[in-house]
Amino acid sequence: MRAWATAVLASTLVLAGCATQLGPPSPSADNLLKARAAKLAPLQLGSFRLAEGRPQAMDQRVTVRTTLVASPVADSMAAYLRATLEAELQAAGLLAPDAATVLSGELTDSDANAATGTASARLAARFVLTRDSRVAYSRELAVQHRWASAFVGIEAIPAAINEYTLLYRKLVGQLLDDPAFREAMARR
Repeated sequence: MRAWATAVLASTLVLAGCATQLGPPSPSADNLLKARAAKLAPLQLGSFRLAEGRPQAMDQRVTVRTTLVASPVADSMAAYLRATLEAELQAAGLLAPDAATVLSGELTDSDANAATGTASARLAARFVLTRDSRVAYSRELAVQHRWASAFVGIEAIPAAINEYTLLYRKLVGQLLDDPAFREAMARR
């Protein structure tokens, strides 16, 4: 028992104060199929930023136990959401830099909690679709996930980072599934 406690303590000390970054965004097969099935017209991506009134730290990082997790894209979680959308839409052939339809967004919630027992993560953003400078769609979408979390940080922290990262793809999937978004994209 003493060796186990020593290993846990050593792991905790190694992980204390660490910092890491999310992996680079990549397209998912599910969202590629959703985008193609929806037969959306090409669009361009506008700006993505932190929503007004939200704490600046929300855009800069999430804290998973003692590990600070940052975005590899402009040190911004909102920019990471934009990059995730870009990867997904590019793979589906739906990005056009000269399109009259522009999708922008604001990060409204971002959190990861690797609590022992049950961990959770959530992500939310307001998406705004404009066509010829008029709003065609504006809606806040949110995703969250809970999972069993280990006591040992060396297991729990990477699992939480992975689960949190997957929420970006899930949020894009929710946007692509939203009937109001599809309808707004269908209007010409």
